Amino acid sequence: QGCDPFAQTQRSKLQHRRARINQQINKEMRMRAGAENLFRATSNHKVKETVALELSYVNSNLQLLKEELEELNSSVDVYQNDSESISVPMIPLGLKETKELDLLVPLKDLISEHYGEEGVLFEKEIKEFMELRQAMRTPSRNEAGLELLMEYYNQLYFLDSRFFPPTKSLGVFFHWYDSLTGVPSHQRALAFEKGSVLFNIGALHTQIGARQDRASLPGLNQAIDAFQKAAGAFNYLKENFSNAPSLDMSAASLNMLVRLMVAQVQECVFEKMTLLRPQHDFLTRLQLAQEAARVEDVYSLVHQTMTQAHVKDYVPFSWTTMVHVKSEHFKALSHYFAAIALCDCPVASDTELPEQEKAFIQFHVTMPEGPSLRVLLQDPEERRKLGKAHLKKAIMKHEEAMRIHGLCKILRKMDILQEVLSFAHKRSLSKYSEIDHEEDFFETGDAPDIHRFLALPPPHQWVLCKVARLQGVVLAPKGAFHVSTLPQGPLSVFSAKNKWYPARRVHLMRGENGFGFTLRGDSPVLIAGVIPGGCAAEAGLKEGDYIISVNGKDCKWSKHAEVVQLLKSTGEEGVEISVITL
Repeated sequence: QGCDPFAQTQRSKLQHRRARINQQINKEMRMRAGAENLFRATSNHKVKETVALELSYVNSNLQLLKEELEELNSSVDVYQNDSESISVPMIPLGLKETKELDLLVPLKDLISEHYGEEGVLFEKEIKEFMELRQAMRTPSRNEAGLELLMEYYNQLYFLDSRFFPPTKSLGVFFHWYDSLTGVPSHQRALAFEKGSVLFNIGALHTQIGARQDRASLPGLNQAIDAFQKAAGAFNYLKENFSNAPSLDMSAASLNMLVRLMVAQVQECVFEKMTLLRPQHDFLTRLQLAQEAARVEDVYSLVHQTMTQAHVKDYVPFSWTTMVHVKSEHFKALSHYFAAIALCDCPVASDTELPEQEKAFIQFHVTMPEGPSLRVLLQDPEERRKLGKAHLKKAIMKHEEAMRIHGLCKILRKMDILQEVLSFAHKRSLSKYSEIDHEEDFFETGDAPDIHRFLALPPPHQWVLCKVARLQGVVLAPKGAFHVSTLPQGPLSVFSAKNKWYPARRVHLMRGENGFGFTLRGDSPVLIAGVIPGGCAAEAGLKEGDYIISVNGKDCKWSKHAEVVQLLKSTGEEGVEISVITL
């Protein structure tokens, strides 16, 4: 079962508004297409002027609807958790909407024509499948919703093999709306339906990840898992589905979404480190600084991807701005943690010095100017000077993050993001005031950038394990259209791509050489050889014929030994078998 479509949760209200806007966009686009056709077809100047005026109205309406939809897609706060703890909001995706679809008549007709069975006998199964499709349009935001989408996705695997012949169209169109623009698309290809469902599996994982309470370890682990799986879904979609008619499923958009999910995983990993590791240790603070630099690095990559030509005009401005804000924010945090490692931790003892030297050599992109590394680590004043330089850079980056945040009207309304940025800025200012001495006459230098933390695998490896797991689930179909309920038998033979002659019934009497044929294979068993002059040869049986029933008992799924036993158990009256020839 899907969610109650009339439930009045914030998320369902948002999805209802999304569906309404999608329908309005669809209506306006049809009007625009009609007006454009009339404009091209007519030679009457007065009609052309009227149509041109109408087109300007329609385009204005479309622009307003797309702006309204962009604001909905920017409503990331609705998907966040209700915890009182303060954490940076994550970016989730809204689900793609689809129209209702009636498959009853097309599938019944195909069963009758292709399989030679009464389509009416399978009405119950077809209706169950259509109910499953209806339910997956409103999945709940939990594991049950994911299972529902995955079950439907797996059913499409069977549907494709059974009912979509490569040479014939069922006359069914699959309609889906773009997740971000609401622009409708339709295709006859079942691959579009499969791709759209897989996109929604990824989108639902992003919503589940965004709602976790990341102030706790279980919440962080669940968020990491959800964003990894979302990245896996989008990556699988990018590699296995091409020529999608909607922009959200284009290679450029999916590449951006994979990078965004990997960045959000990396952000959660940083938050996990701050929870698990003792903050007073020098090496731990260096690692936190490097991990923050790594988060800044992946968000910078996402920002570059979002500002590319094929993606820039498509992604909501609030997303691009938030990613840019996070990039600056985490760069500031990397310099802040570097400063407190230098200023708050005690000077290294002789036993600790070699390990700290080794860590510090790999810490900066370029070595800071001034005394040697050993002197720097053992002289409190030199440490304070470098720490002050890092804090100066942290404050500059905090202020840049707040400036960029202020440029976006939608983000300005997001109190929690403003609170996080303001808190981090004040904390750096406070620390700077604490270590700034009145007698400091030296000019604070420019702190070098910090190497990103290399102890964890590179970002793409975060995705690979989840993709493998997703493929394992995708390629193991099960559910309502199970083997026992489908017309005919195993897909290796009884599929939409194979053709065969109508089934023949043959009555055989046992002779001196038995029934005059040999068998091989399982599910279904086929005739391996026919003895010349035997009763099987006289009845017209041929090598390669498949046995589908013995004395009225269905044998499509029977093993070799079971069919042999049925034939052996026949009496003097002989046996009646049904066979098909491909």
